Amino acid sequence: MLDTLETLCCLGGVTGGEEEVRDYILERAMAHADEIRTDPMGNLMVFKKGAVTPKRRIMLCAHMDEVGLIVTSITDDGYLHFENAGGIDRRVLPGKRVYVGPDRVLGVIGCKAFHLTTPEQRRTLPAMKDMYIDIGAADRAQAEKLVHLGDLAAFDDTVVRFGDGLVKAKAIDDRAGCATMLELIENEIACDCWFVFTVQEEVGTRGATVAARNIQPDVALVLEGTTAADIPTAEGPDKICRVGGGVVLPFMDRGTIYDRGLRQTLIRLAEENGIPWQTKSVIAGGTDGSAVQRSGCGVQVAALSVAVRNIHSPASVARISECEDQAKLARLFLEEMAK
Repeated sequence: MLDTLETLCCLGGVTGGEEEVRDYILERAMAHADEIRTDPMGNLMVFKKGAVTPKRRIMLCAHMDEVGLIVTSITDDGYLHFENAGGIDRRVLPGKRVYVGPDRVLGVIGCKAFHLTTPEQRRTLPAMKDMYIDIGAADRAQAEKLVHLGDLAAFDDTVVRFGDGLVKAKAIDDRAGCATMLELIENEIACDCWFVFTVQEEVGTRGATVAARNIQPDVALVLEGTTAADIPTAEGPDKICRVGGGVVLPFMDRGTIYDRGLRQTLIRLAEENGIPWQTKSVIAGGTDGSAVQRSGCGVQVAALSVAVRNIHSPASVARISECEDQAKLARLFLEEMAK
């Protein structure tokens, strides 16, 4: 599974441009699927028959898109100005490498050198308008031969295994969930299930809104990567959750109050099978669950997440064993639904 996660994290899939990720998943899923659907937005919906057909329609969901940047203008000197595509803390941007557009043009994010700033500027974070992507172009004409307005820029795709079973990569949120679903699709499962790979989660769960209307599930499990703030400056509940603390079973976020019965089922399954788990101590963020829950006549929704440190950055960190435990618990969940 780790090889799958690493491959998925290396693919470019900035929100609104998920084609490369979708094509890879589709190629692997085709041999194992009983039905495959796509929609005009780009969602990929894979149906796989299991050992039994449950009375309720079951859906597992993970988003393919990642946060990144979008080119908004080109200067006379050939630099690119940009805006966020998804939620990014601009503190992580200066000095980072990116790949721009379908031709993966290498660029570096820069801003005014520190020794040229005023004392007042040194006390504040550079505004987005004061940053630029340097692609090595001599002028606007040369830059326009390489990139175009509206091109997406993805963070550097280097993946590193380090420390005590950790992995560093971009887009662990939510390629971890995508890897879990591929693992299930390529093996026998306990009950019929729709596996939905959504687009544009990072800009407001837009793909899930459409996909849920298409599938019309009764029960949905959202597989996610979620914020861990387990850093030296955070104490107690401010850590939210911890890399190494187990899979995350949240009870609520800013978009969803998760179904209590489904959450208790996940907790029971985790404890019966020796899978460490934790919850989030801060109500923040959101998932595709908010869109799925409100579709049709209403859907029972739960979330099963992997804790990710430095989320929405090119240096996201997760524990490999917790990615594997997400897949184990999702499989146990389908076995429970089969009953």
